[in-house]
Amino acid sequence: MTSKFWFLTKQSLNKKVKTKWFLFANLLLLVVLVGIINMDSIISFFGGDFSSDIEIVLLDETKESKEIFEQNLTFSKETLDLDNDISVEVYSGNLDKLKEELKENDKIGIVLEKDNDVYMKAKIISDTKIDTMSYQLLVQALNQTKAQVAMKYANIDPIQLQKITSNVEIERLILDTEAKTDDEAMSLIMGTVFPTVILPFFMLVIFLVQMIGTEINEEKTTKSMEIIISNVSPKTHFFSKVLASNVFVLMQGALLLIYGGIGLLVKTLFGTSTSSSSLTSTFNDIWNSLGQMGIMDRLPEIIISALVLMILSFIAYSLIAGILASMTVNMEDFQQIQTPIMMVCLLGYYLSIMAGVFNGSIFIRVLSYVPFISCLLSPALLVIGQIGIFDVLISVLFLIITIWIMIKYGFRIYKVGILNYSTDKMWKRLWNATKQKG
Repeated sequence: MTSKFWFLTKQSLNKKVKTKWFLFANLLLLVVLVGIINMDSIISFFGGDFSSDIEIVLLDETKESKEIFEQNLTFSKETLDLDNDISVEVYSGNLDKLKEELKENDKIGIVLEKDNDVYMKAKIISDTKIDTMSYQLLVQALNQTKAQVAMKYANIDPIQLQKITSNVEIERLILDTEAKTDDEAMSLIMGTVFPTVILPFFMLVIFLVQMIGTEINEEKTTKSMEIIISNVSPKTHFFSKVLASNVFVLMQGALLLIYGGIGLLVKTLFGTSTSSSSLTSTFNDIWNSLGQMGIMDRLPEIIISALVLMILSFIAYSLIAGILASMTVNMEDFQQIQTPIMMVCLLGYYLSIMAGVFNGSIFIRVLSYVPFISCLLSPALLVIGQIGIFDVLISVLFLIITIWIMIKYGFRIYKVGILNYSTDKMWKRLWNATKQKG
């Protein structure tokens, strides 16, 4: 019986791995992940430039706005946090000659004109389209220049006007300085680390449920299940499917980590200096944030807890998917049984993303104990300090009990369902199967 179990496991795993689709899908994943991580370098390679120089040709018909405009350009650049180098060249010709010259280069023409009604008007001239950030820079600088020119013409003290029109200054005092730094660190972690870790696991769970359910449903619809069960016991067949599916998902998860590592390596070796420094800065910010929150000291227990919950949850999801799939007789039935599983998984995903909003609520702590949700929610709450390692152990215990119940009682449903081709409603067949004695 043991040899048959390993034969079925190997055969099921080979059906997933030794296919052209598996090779194609993983090549596509590798290309996509490396491409996303190196998106800025790719855009730059094909002609885009995130920090291209901005060369401005200024035609100042007001004869007195050049210095004001240059000052506002510098101020706007700092406000928008741009890395572009900006140069301003004063043009002494007329507007028509300026247009002709701009057709031959990538420079941007700025024309400042006097106006009796609104004090000053401006023209922005370019041969090609100006990128959004550069255009925003120019518009902001021109608006500030116009305001200062208007105050000068109207004989208004700019200092007094600025005092009157400026927003009220509000000083936010947080007496607990640690809370302030923790909030800033939490925002960074919730915006970067959580999506990066939780989303792949969420996708792997969905993939696992669909994979094991589809395979069992396919064997039933093609009637090959009868041949298999005539040679091996339902128990052997069931656990071989569970083992093969979990090994495949863990292998796919490891491949995703490798693809991400390749993407980061490519960015480090071949990325632009700006993108590499930006990546280093982001990692440093995350590392410092983890240190501020004291997560680095708890990192081993967090990683171990997350891995244990994830592996147990993979087993739990594969068990429930296999048990319910055994009652299906067509793909429509399978869609019915996978919908509630997906909804539970989606609930856990959204709760983990919003974990910081609940701020120590007993409600969210209790939810972290719930099997099928705890794999996503408990690690998130543990990271942000809303639960402790004891709560994680409770989640693990409940998950183990759930797995034991599904193995002991859910297998009854599987044993009855795999050879059941009844045309009754699927949920009625499921209910009748639970009444069968083991």
